[in-house]
Amino acid sequence: MTGRCAAAGQDGPVDEIAVDERGIRLGQLLKVWGAVDTGGEVKALLEAGEVQVNGRPARGRGAQLRVGDVVAHGGRRVRLVAAPG
Repeated sequence: MTGRCAAAGQDGPVDEIAVDERGIRLGQLLKVWGAVDTGGEVKALLEAGEVQVNGRPARGRGAQLRVGDVVAHGGRRVRLVAAPG
């Protein structure tokens, strides 16, 4: 489930993606979010330093993300929110 919301104190809207309590790996999130199509693209973005997690450069596509984490790439941001139920 995805959506958009305006975050107070931030520039522009933030996409939201719902995840369960296990979270999601960074590479999977970037694919679901539509930032990339393949794992190779994820690797290239990370090596170029083009992805941030919670304001810090992302290091590995296998990084486990949890509810509340914010990922930024290409002027867009996505926040992980708890899946209903």
